[in-house]
Amino acid sequence: MAKEFDPANEGLMDGEPKDAATVAGALEGMDDIVDRIAAGLYNLASMLVGEGEDSVRLVETAIAAAEVSHCHDPHKARENSRRALCASAIEIVGRRGPVSLVAPGGLAPAETCLEDDDLAAAGVSREELERAIGGPERNRVRDWLTGLPTAMRVIFVLRAVAGLSAADTADLLTAHGGAQAAGWTSDAVREVFRRGLCSLASQLIQATAAR
Repeated sequence: MAKEFDPANEGLMDGEPKDAATVAGALEGMDDIVDRIAAGLYNLASMLVGEGEDSVRLVETAIAAAEVSHCHDPHKARENSRRALCASAIEIVGRRGPVSLVAPGGLAPAETCLEDDDLAAAGVSREELERAIGGPERNRVRDWLTGLPTAMRVIFVLRAVAGLSAADTADLLTAHGGAQAAGWTSDAVREVFRRGLCSLASQLIQATAAR
């Protein structure tokens, strides 16, 4: 997947005066970079709330959240935009289903194929997942995501795609998921994510066997 920010352009954000030639040279190709940023955000949004107008609005919200005050730090802007998108997406999901984001009560660790709650445990790197999401296997991955329970799908996308920690995911769910999501904890997020990873691992095994 293409980088969302080009390090060559970070020099524009160091607070030092720039002449017109320097600015013009550094900004050459910026339209393409912005397009890639928007495309990446839309991809994330569509996995959370589906294709269409809701995802477009989420991208607009996310870009607006990349505050001017953080323009000197593109990585911070990227983080802000993703968190804003995820928070708004959780609100949409919560409104769609009054019990879709209910925190599981007394969720004990299940006997699954994985012991850890990270992508590596499922035998896939983040780069491989990004290629699967945006490449020829995109529809198969999307179909798999759509088939997951809503809360598991949201948690999987927040952690595996947006790169949020279990604590950050639990905080976003409780803050933006409404009363139904008030019971989410880091441990519950880890367990649900681990089950989602086990499902992913099974999908990968099936896909390999079918080739």
